[in-house]
Amino acid sequence: MSDSKAILNRLRRVEGQVRGVAQMVEDDRYCIDILHQLQAVKAALAKAEDAILKNHAASCVADAISSGDKGEQQAKFGELVDLFAKVKR
Repeated sequence: MSDSKAILNRLRRVEGQVRGVAQMVEDDRYCIDILHQLQAVKAALAKAEDAILKNHAASCVADAISSGDKGEQQAKFGELVDLFAKVKR
C-alpha cells in the first residue's frame, strides 16, 4: 500500500473525531451537534475507504491482471464484487 502513511494519518484523525463524539455524548451535548459530528466521521471514513480501494485497484488488482493468472484475476474480481455486495445491503 503506497499511501499507507496518508491513510494512517486520516484514520488517526477519525479516531480523534470519534473520541470527540464520545465526549460530546458524555457531556450531554445537543443531539443535532452530535449528529453533525457523526456525519463528519462517516465522511472521513468514506475518504479513507476510497483511498484504500484506489490503492487496491492500483496495486493488487493491477498485479493480478499483469500476472496473466486467470485464477488470481478472478479472485481479485470476486473480492471486489463481494465488497460492493456488502455495501448494498
